[in-house]
Amino acid sequence: MIKGLLKKDLYNLATYKASLIIIVLFCGIAIIGTDAITIAPTVICAIVGMISLSTFSYDEMSKSNRYILTLPANRKELVTEKYILAIGATVLGGILGMLITVIVVNIMNYLRPENIINLDYQSLIIATMGGIFGISFLQAVQIPSMYKWGAEKGRIQMFILVLIIVAMLGGIYFLINKTNINIDMEMINNFITKFGVWILIISTIIMYFISYKIAYKIYKNKEE
Repeated sequence: MIKGLLKKDLYNLATYKASLIIIVLFCGIAIIGTDAITIAPTVICAIVGMISLSTFSYDEMSKSNRYILTLPANRKELVTEKYILAIGATVLGGILGMLITVIVVNIMNYLRPENIINLDYQSLIIATMGGIFGISFLQAVQIPSMYKWGAEKGRIQMFILVLIIVAMLGGIYFLINKTNINIDMEMINNFITKFGVWILIISTIIMYFISYKIAYKIYKNKEE
């Protein structure tokens, strides 16, 4: 049944093909124009990952879950399918972003041999995992919210959460500058290089697991 649910959602998401092509072109132009070689994985991962959540709006408008639950399907399968779609879309976005970055950088190095871009693959992987982690965090918060309050209110809560996170990071940065705290950036960079990818992978798995448990508990007790 999960396979059929995935086909339904992928069919609905097919309307975003043109948008994804534009995003790919935008990221390529961004890399060419600014040499911002880590922007593609983050941007594409974010867009593809969040587009996958638009299926909640389709389901809400069509009230499809009421019909699906009359078939040989249960609420656990509905929730599981949404997480498979969200995780798959996020990982796909990250991989696609990495490939675009590598391809564009190699093309530019061929066309501009006097201005070679040195691509650090380890940094690219860490940046990609950072993007996947960030989108996974938003999804982990938003999916249970959508099951609890609906697609529209869930999106509003996501924007509020993003604003709060940005404000907190800005506040931390301000305090560090004002208090002149000495931070050993070399030690932090070495730690991230050694353990960053594994920490992000483990943290992402834990976030999704907790989010899934909460979302299923909410939807199991919700009336359709």
